[in-house]
Amino acid sequence: MNFFIRLRESILHRLSKLFRPTMLSHYKQAGKYLENVRISNTTVINAKGKLKLGNNVFIGHYNFIEASNGIIIEEGCQITNFVTITTHSSHISIRLYGKEYTKHSDLIGYVKGSIYIGKYTFVGPHSVIMPGSKIGKGSIISAYSYVQGEFPDFAIIAGNPAKVIGDTREKDKEFIAIHPELKEYYDKWAI
Repeated sequence: MNFFIRLRESILHRLSKLFRPTMLSHYKQAGKYLENVRISNTTVINAKGKLKLGNNVFIGHYNFIEASNGIIIEEGCQITNFVTITTHSSHISIRLYGKEYTKHSDLIGYVKGSIYIGKYTFVGPHSVIMPGSKIGKGSIISAYSYVQGEFPDFAIIAGNPAKVIGDTREKDKEFIAIHPELKEYYDKWAI
């Protein structure tokens, strides 16, 4: 009897390893491996061929990335967990058409647009980035933000709807004052 209990526990343990979130590396894009890109096995990428990633990108657990209209995520970006990035949205047109929604093409209210996320931007958990959005480099998107539109470089973005509430360069100045040896690295991409 103990043998069967141990066997059962061993099998369950091995199965749980298959389904737990892990990070996958060596992302292949256009026939070339980006060795420092890490993407969770729990992230769903729709229209992978239209997703362009820079190197050193981190995409965490339980994200949904819908790239049918094109997404560019530049070098060094961090997409945390439970983030949705979508290049189309039907929530207006489905209300306008009701049950006739599936019978029409070129729907009024159907929003499409590419998304651009600039270098070294951080996207906090449970955020949504909508079609047509452009986020400048060095930005922070706070957790639970609903992002739609264009945002400048170094923006601190928060809220529903998201707005610019600050500038990351102010925060960075504090760290560089304490660690001046980092200024050289920072200036290579920030200027």
